[in-house]
Amino acid sequence: MNSLYLASGSARRRELLTQIAVPFTVVSAAIDETPLANEPAVAYVERLARGKAMAGFAALEHSSGACVLGADTAVIVDGQILGKPVDQADALTMLLALSDREHEVLTAIAVTDGLRCVTQCVSSRVRFRGVSVEEATTYWHSGEPQDKAGGYAIQGLGSVFVTGLNGSYSAVVGLPVCETAQLLGQFGIPCWQNLTVR
Repeated sequence: MNSLYLASGSARRRELLTQIAVPFTVVSAAIDETPLANEPAVAYVERLARGKAMAGFAALEHSSGACVLGADTAVIVDGQILGKPVDQADALTMLLALSDREHEVLTAIAVTDGLRCVTQCVSSRVRFRGVSVEEATTYWHSGEPQDKAGGYAIQGLGSVFVTGLNGSYSAVVGLPVCETAQLLGQFGIPCWQNLTVR
């Protein structure tokens, strides 16, 4: 069986992989996440997921029998990609842009074994209730929005803003577990590895 490496520092992605019982090792994969000029959102997240997987694979000392999983999530509103907020003002601008409306969350995953790299993108729609400046400010001071695409975490304190979701909850968190399990299966890495049949 191939061994899996996760090219991500995200605690949420580690938790979601653990949730489906896939053993893995975290590998560093720092890449430039700046969008290219006129780059469509889907192309952006797929490029970053692929780039992280390839960078992670290149960082391995022993790559025989190894596969690397990379992922990237972006929040899209009015065709604009919202990344991680750079400061409080940026976070408030994002949260108020999401207030009382629906937005798209794209999460791309990519797996490489050094010979091939397969990518998939999952789209979900999230609806927010109205968010006041006071609420957005208080939320910012919780520390949660600071490293989150779009400035919120659906699995955390930011869940109070969410009135609806059409799509994959785990994809909005940062890793679509259904699609990830299927993609890993194509590389000979099954989920539920710690289950015993009685």
